Amino acid sequence: MAIVNVTPDSFSDGGRFIDVGEAVDHGFACIRDGASILDIGGESTRPGAEPVTAAQEQDRVLPVIEKLARDTDALISVDTYRAETARLAIAAGAHLINDVYGLRHDAEMAHVVSESGAGICIMYTARGRDDHRADIIEDELMFFGQSLDMAKAAGIKDDAVVLDPGFGFVQRREQESELMARCGELHSLGFPLLIGTSRKRFVGAIAARDVATERDFATAATTAMLRLAGASIFRVHNVAGNLDAMRMADAVIDAGRAVEQAGEN
Repeated sequence: MAIVNVTPDSFSDGGRFIDVGEAVDHGFACIRDGASILDIGGESTRPGAEPVTAAQEQDRVLPVIEKLARDTDALISVDTYRAETARLAIAAGAHLINDVYGLRHDAEMAHVVSESGAGICIMYTARGRDDHRADIIEDELMFFGQSLDMAKAAGIKDDAVVLDPGFGFVQRREQESELMARCGELHSLGFPLLIGTSRKRFVGAIAARDVATERDFATAATTAMLRLAGASIFRVHNVAGNLDAMRMADAVIDAGRAVEQAGEN
């Protein structure tokens, strides 16, 4: 999943693709590099970012979605927590809603997804909550359980759901590494996992890289590790480098399966 930020203030590439044509060209470039999903966002979710109105968000993302949906075979995702933006994006050609508040910000979001038949990425977040559990996995399981209940009540089918553990949105920075180490425990929920570690602040802190664009090698390392832990989708800025990391991890996975099968025979 390639990140296409149509924003002036995203932490890594803010302002680079604010023009519709530049954003569309970037989407094409990501497809050439190997992306099969394009995630279009019109509002930065970095800490301290200026909020935008629904109209501003829609003015940014809808023309990009329309052009990419018309001219590519890629799946189109829209990064939004607003039900009205989601509804308009789906009408413009989006296939997937990527909700950083896990269906909790807008009470209509689950119904929009259900009625449209679109896919939904439910992301975990610790932001704006007062019911945290101390253990990161226990907190994620509680959060996802509640959001999945909302999805089920709205009629969203299980095969339309993916879960994002919310790297960068946890309570404390030390939980980021623990979440990487224990991410496989989330498979108990029975849904594919989407990973968003790309160029994030905690990656920079671990790798001693203050500049976001210099964090691609460290990001690729997280991609390989979390692929080995069973994650399915990776939301990234640098498609080619992370695809290489995935291929290396997949080779190890395939080799392990071959050994297991040989032993069973």
